[in-house]
Amino acid sequence: MVYLALLLNIVLLVAGQVVWKIGLSKAGGLQLENALHVLFSPLIILGVFLYGVATVIWLYVLSRLPLSFVYPLQSFAYVFALIVAFALFKESIPPTRWIGTVIILAGIAVLSWK
Repeated sequence: MVYLALLLNIVLLVAGQVVWKIGLSKAGGLQLENALHVLFSPLIILGVFLYGVATVIWLYVLSRLPLSFVYPLQSFAYVFALIVAFALFKESIPPTRWIGTVIILAGIAVLSWK
């Protein structure tokens, strides 16, 4: 159950970033002139809500597993975010970023090794 909660935490963090990216794109970016409008737009507020839920779940995970074990596992968020950026936003991902992602996954594997 706690590992499922950790996965949900990671998914919510990436989802929060995704809705922020969409919200900022729809608003034409964040500038001084539109800051209040953007910060109180529905997608930005949704992203804050998702981060809030992710934080509550993270507190649950932290109460049951060692920080030194679970915090590195949150690096999966970088991997998921890269995949989402590629698939959803059609971002161009250079080979060096893919290599870095593989290194992150290798690091997670080493840190998780018992």
